Amino acid sequence: MNMRSLTRGDGVVIGAAVVLFIASFLHLNGYTCPAGLNCSGYSAPNAWDALSVLMSIFLGGIIAAALVVVGRTMPSRKVLGLELGQLGTAFSVFVLWTAFWTMIDASNAGAGLILGLIGAILLALGAVGTPLIPALRAPLMGAPRPQAVQSPYGGQPQAGQGYGYPGGQQPYGAQAGQQTPYGAQPQAGQPQAGQPDAQQSQAGRTAGAPADDFTPFWFAVPVARPLYGEDGSPSPIAELAPGTWYLAVEQRGSALIAQTQDGRRGVLQDTTNIQRG
Repeated sequence: MNMRSLTRGDGVVIGAAVVLFIASFLHLNGYTCPAGLNCSGYSAPNAWDALSVLMSIFLGGIIAAALVVVGRTMPSRKVLGLELGQLGTAFSVFVLWTAFWTMIDASNAGAGLILGLIGAILLALGAVGTPLIPALRAPLMGAPRPQAVQSPYGGQPQAGQGYGYPGGQQPYGAQAGQQTPYGAQPQAGQPQAGQPDAQQSQAGRTAGAPADDFTPFWFAVPVARPLYGEDGSPSPIAELAPGTWYLAVEQRGSALIAQTQDGRRGVLQDTTNIQRG
């Protein structure tokens, strides 16, 4: 489970689950003892005294939050053909629908019901709004800088060099003394660094062929991007999340062969604006 793939929206979902759990112990109605009656032995019910309300709003919301978070950290998990995140989002909408009409039907809503509605709103906002609102898509935890330790592909980086940076801090494919973003093409008639000319470089990097001079490096994506199987399957095998470092092990044309933290390898087709470690 990759906790660094969580977003701010997932943090809202987790917070909503905590609010629902606390609200389940509060009174569902604001009962007031009539004058002249002894109500010392009476206690207003909470969600644990009403099974239908407990399961449909409070525990239902906590289950929805768990599905959303687990689905975000383990995107390949499915139930009945549905991703866990999709199932959790549907549950969150149902929880909000039920909480809203329960509040409308209540003649004297108590703190538990009011707080439960607020938690249901936050839950639906985090689950539904995360893919739509850029602020909620931001990483919940920042990514640590990768350590310059021994490379899993043999050898250690030379002194003064960052891991995966051939020729010191020079980005891959850039000329000496020139800052070129990853994926940018050299100017016409201008050879790449370490190669005789651009024609020889292009000949060695035909589509589907790994680059001979490629050096593995760490990278992070700016937004969530799918990772496809090396067999060319159209269905993603994983999702690369912002805030997490991944290892690029090969280059195939404009795409990268990336390795996730659990050892899975796949093709990252969109390499624009990636951050190198």
